[in-house]
Amino acid sequence: MNRKTQLTAAALLAGMAFVPAAQAQDGTYPNKPVMLVVSAAAGGTTDIAARLISEPLAKALGQSVVVDNKPGGNGTIAAQAVQRAKPDGYTLLVQYSGYHVITPLLTKQPWDPVKDFAPVANLLSAPQVLVVRPSLPVHSLKELVTYAKANPGKLNYASSGNGSLQHVSTELLNLQAGTKITHVPYKGTGPAMTDLLGGNVDLTITTPPPLMGHIAAGKLRPLVVTSKTRLPSLKDVPSAPEAGYPDLDVSSWFAMYAPAGTPKPVIDKLTSEIEKIMKSDAFRKKAEELGAEARYMNPQQLDQYQRAELTRWGKVIKSADIHAE
Repeated sequence: MNRKTQLTAAALLAGMAFVPAAQAQDGTYPNKPVMLVVSAAAGGTTDIAARLISEPLAKALGQSVVVDNKPGGNGTIAAQAVQRAKPDGYTLLVQYSGYHVITPLLTKQPWDPVKDFAPVANLLSAPQVLVVRPSLPVHSLKELVTYAKANPGKLNYASSGNGSLQHVSTELLNLQAGTKITHVPYKGTGPAMTDLLGGNVDLTITTPPPLMGHIAAGKLRPLVVTSKTRLPSLKDVPSAPEAGYPDLDVSSWFAMYAPAGTPKPVIDKLTSEIEKIMKSDAFRKKAEELGAEARYMNPQQLDQYQRAELTRWGKVIKSADIHAE
């Protein structure tokens, strides 16, 4: 990661985004600060997505946009906070796809991903990257599979928790490759990365933003990007089809939701401003530097996509016999 990219990431992860609040002229939305409730701790891709959009959205709306991290419960703490909020557009959820479509498939939740939230827009999408500790004697996905089969039960992988996309993605690889790599769940990506960097676990699959600096420093070795094509920011890392696994197509997405019942004009205002922001060269460049893609979806597109994802991952979870425990 070059100096410019480091500064970009640091700026995104710095405190809350504020702009001076405009004086309410006619009582129309918004006339007070807007809060983005984030389902993950600072530093992960969900948090980065919220902070990437917060500053330009604040400028567009003429109001402060505050990022409020509420990690825990595989997204449930943040989801419930927004579920219970007044549906007026001032409390919004920035949610990770693994929490939004996988958590409810594995365990009964006090919230429903479709019924309890109104889609606003998708913000970022990012493939997963499989990385291993440098001391592991493998340099490709083919070598990893061969090593895992020759050493059954020896390898383990870290995830951000039971039922996370990291969990089901690696189990999908186990299913497709016929391997038995053992799951070690952590309470978030941060602790999982700490143990991986310390050599206490062998590998993980996660989105690029938390990995880029460690890859550049040689502290982690990337083997494959779980997408149909290579990632521009990791151009030397093969895609899943190139590595021999065309069906290992796994992308995370990070979207904004409002409580169900939020007035349509409010949703329309938010998604319209977000679309303009995301189509800017500056936003797209920042996203690409972090290993993600600015992939806008309007409310209707996001609703259709999340329903398709619920169906797809429901089949994977059943086929791989994945459980939350």
